[in-house]
Amino acid sequence: MSGHAKNFALIGAAGYIAPRHMQAIRDTGNRLVAAYDPNDSVGIIDSHFPEADFFTEFERFDRHVDKRRRANHEKRVDFVSICSPNYLHDSHMRFALRSDADAICEKPLVLNPWNIDGLLEIERDTGRKINTILQLRVHPAIIALRKKVATGNFGSKHEVDLTYVTSRGNWYLQSWKGDERKSGGIATNIGVHFFDMLHFIFGRLQENVVHLYEPTKAAGYLEYERARVRWFLSVDAADVPEPARGHGQRTYRSITVDGEEIEFSGGFTDLHTRSYEEILAGRGFGLEENRVAIETVASIRGAQPSLGGERHPFARE
Repeated sequence: MSGHAKNFALIGAAGYIAPRHMQAIRDTGNRLVAAYDPNDSVGIIDSHFPEADFFTEFERFDRHVDKRRRANHEKRVDFVSICSPNYLHDSHMRFALRSDADAICEKPLVLNPWNIDGLLEIERDTGRKINTILQLRVHPAIIALRKKVATGNFGSKHEVDLTYVTSRGNWYLQSWKGDERKSGGIATNIGVHFFDMLHFIFGRLQENVVHLYEPTKAAGYLEYERARVRWFLSVDAADVPEPARGHGQRTYRSITVDGEEIEFSGGFTDLHTRSYEEILAGRGFGLEENRVAIETVASIRGAQPSLGGERHPFARE
């Protein structure tokens, strides 16, 4: 292990996305020294960092991290990776910075745009940095599309359809993900990185209309400087179009620009590692880069469904 390996702590070690963080920590030559999750189904740690200390109580995890910091222990924490339920991200980032570590937080960064302002203050107070996982921004196909849009002839706006169906079983609505106060609801939970991607590619957001908003599906219309977007998100298997559903497919992802499908289903696997490489090189995405996407999902959550803008074909009654 090289002398400059960084020490990581992980909050939310039993979560769905945690293994990608463990993999990224390992792939970048660093080590996980402490992990916390109230749920102890974390055997996955053994295939990455069996020697990591593990806690099911936040207070004991906090004490452990703090003792090592004060002792300047060789395993004092440099980075805290956060994969906890969405509504806890804010306080876990505050914990990381107050523990004299930088944070790496999963999306959605926070549930409301004003939460970003409080975090900017804590960054200033502590001199520490919050990095966020916006992995589609490091996806080669997305970067290529952004370049193409930026250099293209700017006569008229691009017509974009975004469709994402990712089936979830009955457990989903019973878990914290089904509680809008904890997850921010479906548009926040499964859509936020797509809304970030649209802003990243097509510029400033100008209009945001919601047509459909239910616990398991949502749809609407967004207008950006360079695009008009009809979007549809769902966790309901019945929304997977035939014939894909006939073949037992439970996920359907499609993004078309001016009728042309953007192929980016490949290259999804190592995006967390790419994100970590950028963060460790000092090129991570910070708080402000998240603002537009968080504003977008917060206003979708608070909107009254209306008839304005163009409806996505899947949202037609």
